Amino acid sequence: MITERIKGIKQTLPEGVRLVAVSKFHPASMIQEAYDAGQRIFGESHVQEMVAKYEVMPKDIEWHFIGHLQTNKVKYIAPFVSLIHAVDSEHLLKEIDKQAKRCERVIPVLLQVHVAKEETKFGFAPNELLEFMKSEVWKQYENVSISGLMCMATNTDDEVQIASEFEQAKELFDTIRDSNFDLQNWKTCSWGMSDDYPIAVKHGSTMVRIGSLIFGERIY
Repeated sequence: MITERIKGIKQTLPEGVRLVAVSKFHPASMIQEAYDAGQRIFGESHVQEMVAKYEVMPKDIEWHFIGHLQTNKVKYIAPFVSLIHAVDSEHLLKEIDKQAKRCERVIPVLLQVHVAKEETKFGFAPNELLEFMKSEVWKQYENVSISGLMCMATNTDDEVQIASEFEQAKELFDTIRDSNFDLQNWKTCSWGMSDDYPIAVKHGSTMVRIGSLIFGERIY
């Protein structure tokens, strides 16, 4: 079943759009089934769970941390994480840089921008993010590679609103790309989940984070 679902989703994705299978709260056996179907990128949002899965799963898996990351937990995932999606402050960026240095790694990260109409979502406000980029303080952190943006749309059935939020993120991505900040790896637009990924893809997404459409509803 998981194999068919992954195949079906990948057929709907344009070339150049990567699939992150959101495996949080799902057992290693289900991840293994997705792995056997050719899936290699998995998204987790709890540090302890991600570390436990990393230890038992094949080592060519790319583990993406997609949740809100606390600074005191960065050290546990720094040795192996492939991409951290939700960097929402300079404070967190600084800690990732410190732990990456300790591991003699450069860790790719995405900056989280807050475009949703919900206060509960994390992230830089768009104007705040532009100011942060213009300040160039991020250039001092040599063990992180700022690789793009991540956002979440408002949890609503209003597709026009969702589209406009993704469009806002894409415009910000393009503005930063065109601003000559010397960002070699500025390539990733991570937006779109199970409910809204087709809209996200139409509005510039290059990476979609899909869980329930692959693994079914989560068991908490």
